[in-house]
Amino acid sequence: MPHFEKFLNGILHNEIFSESDMEECIGYLMEGRASPNQMGLFLSSLARRGETAAEIAGAARALRKYASTITAPDNAIDCCGTGGDGLQTYNI
Repeated sequence: MPHFEKFLNGILHNEIFSESDMEECIGYLMEGRASPNQMGLFLSSLARRGETAAEIAGAARALRKYASTITAPDNAIDCCGTGGDGLQTYNI
C-alpha cells in the first residue's frame, strides 16, 4: 500500500490531483489496495476539500475500467430504476 500513501498524504495537505493521478488513485481503491480506513479518510477528505473537474474526469475514467458491461440488442434502453425505494416494490 505504499503507493496509495502519496495520495492519502496529498489529500490531507489539500493537494489538487491531475486527471491521471486521480485515475491511478481510484484504481488503488477499486483494486482493494488501500485499507478501508485509508479509503474512508481519503474520500471524506476529498469531499471536505471539494473535487476539481480534472479529478472528477480522472475518477470517472478509472471507474469505467472497472464497470461491468452487458450485451444488449440494438436500440435497447434501460427504462427502470434500480429499486431501492425501501417500499419492497418491483419496477415494472
